[in-house]
Amino acid sequence: MKGIIEAQNPAMNDTCTDCGSFVDIGAVIDEHDTLLTLNFVGDSAQTDAESMASRAQARFAEVQTEFVTTAAGIDLLLTFGVSAEKMIFQLENGL
Repeated sequence: MKGIIEAQNPAMNDTCTDCGSFVDIGAVIDEHDTLLTLNFVGDSAQTDAESMASRAQARFAEVQTEFVTTAAGIDLLLTFGVSAEKMIFQLENGL
């Protein structure tokens, strides 16, 4: 931990002011984490999955969608261009 503190740019503060912990953003956000898998079950599974896919496509034009039918329902696979888009989509939609 001491090495992280010493190597930290003094102009950048990534320390939690409440608990004093340090965060290395690169350790929290994986740049290759672009796939979001959502599971839908019940009678409205297909409709709900299509609605969520439409939301993703409306927000991020480059997102790729895939629907996979499973024994339990429908899996929606959303592949975003970058991990930040995935995180933004999750936050905006309470996922």
